[in-house]
Amino acid sequence: MIWQEWWIWVVGGIVLAVLELLAPAFVLLGFSAGAMLTGALLAFGIVGDSLSVLVLVFALTSLVAWIVMRKVFGIRRGQVKIWKKDINDHS
Repeated sequence: MIWQEWWIWVVGGIVLAVLELLAPAFVLLGFSAGAMLTGALLAFGIVGDSLSVLVLVFALTSLVAWIVMRKVFGIRRGQVKIWKKDINDHS
């Protein structure tokens, strides 16, 4: 089947990375890394070719990649301004 081919996962990861460039939000980047890691694990024969196993590996690697990227590229201190008073408040 098509999901058993490692290069399909890598191409899917590249497509997701390109979509992330068009809509930068660090959402698709985790899925992109998960798809590429799944493709690499499939290419090296580390994971089986069952669809349920591949979807589980994709979900777990995407989650781990998203968490790592959130820690590395997340919101830095002082980046977000919190307004305590609105300019229209007259009190």
